[in-house]
Amino acid sequence: MRALTPAKILRLHFSASDRWKGHPLYEGIVNKCRELNLAGATVLRALEGYGETGEMHRHHLTSSDEPLVVVIVDTEEKLAASIPAFEEMMNTGVMVLSDAEMIRVRRDSPDRARVPPEPGAR
Repeated sequence: MRALTPAKILRLHFSASDRWKGHPLYEGIVNKCRELNLAGATVLRALEGYGETGEMHRHHLTSSDEPLVVVIVDTEEKLAASIPAFEEMMNTGVMVLSDAEMIRVRRDSPDRARVPPEPGAR
């Protein structure tokens, strides 16, 4: 039987144009997640969306202001402790905290070996 670990998912919703210390906000948030030793974070780009102002955010050929979502998974305690740091980094947006059950998958097998990224790849 799989081991289910109680967890939380924190989703941060904001725009690709948002910045933190001169860099894209999503980079700052992912770096903060690593600094806080959170279990994992993923940045997702959306095609279109709007928030409480009703302003549409979408990807255009000449500019990029599409909605982004950073999905972070960890324990309730660790995510609750990290929220103030994310609030400080965000000018606008919304955070959503949801219940989850985490299933960790780790197999050490030559058939499932991870390929390291190419040097200089992002």
